[in-house]
Amino acid sequence: MAEKPIYILPEDVQRTLGKDAQRNNIMAAKIVAETIKSTLGPKGMDKMLVDSGGDIIVTNDGVTILNEIEIEHPAAKMIVEIAKTQEDEVGDGTTTAVMFAGRLLENAEELLDKKIHPTVIAKGYRIAAEEAVKILKEISYDISSVDEEKLKSIALTAMTGKGAEAAKDKFSDIIVKAVRQIAENGLDLGNIKLEKSKGGGVEDTELISGIVIDKERVNSDMPQKVENARIALIDSALEIKQIDDAKISITSPDQMQSFVQQQENILKEMVDKIRSSGANVVFCQKGIDDLAQYYLSKAGIYACRRVGRDDMIKLSKATNGKIISQIDELNQENLGNAQLVEERKKGEEEMTYITGCSNPKALTILIYGGTGHVIDEMERAIKDGLGDVAAAIKYGKIVAGGGAIEIELAKRLREFSQRLQGREQLAIEKFASALEFIPSTLAENAGLDPIDILTELKARHDSGEMQAGINIFTNQIENTINAGIIEPLKIKTQAISSASEVAMMILRIDDVIASGKSQPSPRGMQGMPGLQGME
Repeated sequence: MAEKPIYILPEDVQRTLGKDAQRNNIMAAKIVAETIKSTLGPKGMDKMLVDSGGDIIVTNDGVTILNEIEIEHPAAKMIVEIAKTQEDEVGDGTTTAVMFAGRLLENAEELLDKKIHPTVIAKGYRIAAEEAVKILKEISYDISSVDEEKLKSIALTAMTGKGAEAAKDKFSDIIVKAVRQIAENGLDLGNIKLEKSKGGGVEDTELISGIVIDKERVNSDMPQKVENARIALIDSALEIKQIDDAKISITSPDQMQSFVQQQENILKEMVDKIRSSGANVVFCQKGIDDLAQYYLSKAGIYACRRVGRDDMIKLSKATNGKIISQIDELNQENLGNAQLVEERKKGEEEMTYITGCSNPKALTILIYGGTGHVIDEMERAIKDGLGDVAAAIKYGKIVAGGGAIEIELAKRLREFSQRLQGREQLAIEKFASALEFIPSTLAENAGLDPIDILTELKARHDSGEMQAGINIFTNQIENTINAGIIEPLKIKTQAISSASEVAMMILRIDDVIASGKSQPSPRGMQGMPGLQGME
């Protein structure tokens, strides 16, 4: 009798084995890298992302693009995680990290074709990544918070190509001033608030010593300006609590009048408690009843409602006030302090400025622009600049930009590989080749011949010019440190570490089992051709 087939997995499970699984995963990683490749560098192009509701995002920020497009392939999702890690750790270099991971896997495919085992390639990549980080630390330069010009160059390098050219000098001044101010007692970028206002031009963007919130006073009878502000931060509603499924039986007008009067008394009592605490400004996370607004106005108290949780926390830090949940808890000790709370009209909207705060580390960068799309892109550029300058100060090390560091690393890794025996040597050479993909793409995106540029860069580095990189503005190869094209060391070490880790993990996968309940669509498993349309 013929043997019956044995079924282990359910019928709706897709399984891809061996070489097919490896090639499928590598293809997915390559497509993700190709998708954002054209955004790299000062002359990189933008992507327009349109969602199903018609909302538009125009950006060349790698992590924003990858977050917004719907990626189905599991290996591609792993590549996207690199960008998110890079964004969280440094705030910049996301495109570089993803492109490097994609090229590592593409180069590994060539070695797989030569029958080199994936674990050998992974081992070679691990050795190369460790050596690369070691070399980076050796050839980096020291920097401190007093090196103002170099810090401005770092901010300029981070923002270049992100649509901020019109005001990049002003932005770099604002970024460096803001980061240096908060760096005195620990470097927490959470102390810098970014607020957006539609109207004016990007060159009107300003740094405010204090907090700006996108809220106006709830009643026009309230004072527009309060000096020597004593601020109450309340995260509960100044309203009568609604009781679900409750019925109140009223049989006479007197009872109705008594019920209304009771509600008024409760609200008046709330406001009296606020006033008796000494507060003359109230920021409430939830709603404020119309009658409570009236009583607050009569008491000369400035109030804003529905203030976001993040803003409440920033206000608490800035004013040294305590966020309270019960009005009964409110007292003079819980109040925050500021020299001035004022409503000002900026652009199309009124905003509340809280300046002269108890904590001078509380800062706001108020970003202006003609359209929401422009303002959003300016915000992303400023975030990149803040992240880079903060990383440079925190870790105290910088490297040459413009592809100079990648060429030098590739050169030294090739020299290092010659001292090794075994097939891992080939993997290290492919790792070096992947590093050269960054300056090659920079040149290509600027309309230069990548082969000519790469050849000249290698020749200059072979002759000992360690800082030789591409200055995209002059289309020349020059000393990028002297040209002010500088990047924090942390961007490079983080990109190399995370990209090589993910590449090694993907290389070691030889079996993909996708369950029917959450399996990617066939299109997603076949390499996401839909993503190619994003170019």
